[in-house]
Amino acid sequence: MKIYRCKNCSKYTLEDKCPVCDSPAVDPRPAKYSPKDPYGKYRRLAIKEE
Repeated sequence: MKIYRCKNCSKYTLEDKCPVCDSPAVDPRPAKYSPKDPYGKYRRLAIKEE
């Protein structure tokens, strides 16, 4: 059983879609950290651009 978080209304649910606003729900946990992460540089750049 997984818990998801809605992108739009920030409600937590056990389903892939939010029952309140019907938008997609995502896994609220961040990806695991690895010091050898080859894409870490690009992920940090994407966060800065937001």
